[in-house]
Amino acid sequence: MNNSTHEVMMFYNVENLFPPDPPTSHKFDPTPSGLRSWNEYRYNNKIFKIAYVIDWVAETYGKHPLTIGLSEISSSKVLEDLTAVEILKDRYDFVHFNSLDERGVDTALLFDREKVEVLHAEPITFLFEVEEVEKEEYIDTTRDVLWVKTKINSEIVNFFVLHLPSKREKDVNKAKRDYILQSIKEKAEELLQSNEATILCGDFNENPNEDSLRKLENNKDGKNIFFNPFVKLFHKKNFSTYYHQDGLLFDQFLLSPQFTQVNFPIKYEAAHVFNHQKLSSWDRKFQGRPFRTYVGSRYLGGYSDHYPVLVEISLQQQ
Repeated sequence: MNNSTHEVMMFYNVENLFPPDPPTSHKFDPTPSGLRSWNEYRYNNKIFKIAYVIDWVAETYGKHPLTIGLSEISSSKVLEDLTAVEILKDRYDFVHFNSLDERGVDTALLFDREKVEVLHAEPITFLFEVEEVEKEEYIDTTRDVLWVKTKINSEIVNFFVLHLPSKREKDVNKAKRDYILQSIKEKAEELLQSNEATILCGDFNENPNEDSLRKLENNKDGKNIFFNPFVKLFHKKNFSTYYHQDGLLFDQFLLSPQFTQVNFPIKYEAAHVFNHQKLSSWDRKFQGRPFRTYVGSRYLGGYSDHYPVLVEISLQQQ
């Protein structure tokens, strides 16, 4: 007899989830969102779309996600509005802190209030000194890493929700991503010494096979710190987002070794890119790609420029 329950964990980059912009006094005034004609109707449309994505996950896997890591959310207000949608109402609480990110986008964690207990939460902030051509230095900010210590199935599970600096301009942000990942790896090693399980989820702005992510897997002594089930998905050309013609799998979960150990009551089962047909572009030219909210300044009315990613787990009764 199998005394276990099946659960799903989810991560979703929701593409600029901002509250509606207030009316501007002049058509050239900058708006908080930076989006063209971002208004109450478009905002509510997006909130309902994201809620229905979560519900489609439940329809597909038989359960609403146990936890949902989110990136590109702008405030607690959008999380309050999202969790108040009827199909999600009274199911989720959330953890969010405002970061110093220059665009005002953050990470967050939604969690099933019946099954997940939050023990501790804090943002991990990273500041970088940047030297300009004129030799003047300034402080560059980026999105915080959200750390949430939880109790699930009587076990402590630490979540780190990330949205690492993007690839741009010959990847000038690679050093920043490496530094952040190394810092989180060191923290994960400390937690592992206390036998606390750890999950990294987020938009890493790197594919699973790139060196920065592969270096996360082991410490300098060769001891396993994380395993990344999305490496196999990437080799099978399962992509979560696209840049021009390139398929990318920037959205991933990495899990500490406990999730594959016999005596640990939370077992890793499978990983997926949730590329549901309803979330995909209707345009034949972009078939198989996420149905975006915007392309540049042009409003399309879709869900996001990323697909969600999922990890299936089983909880063993103790």
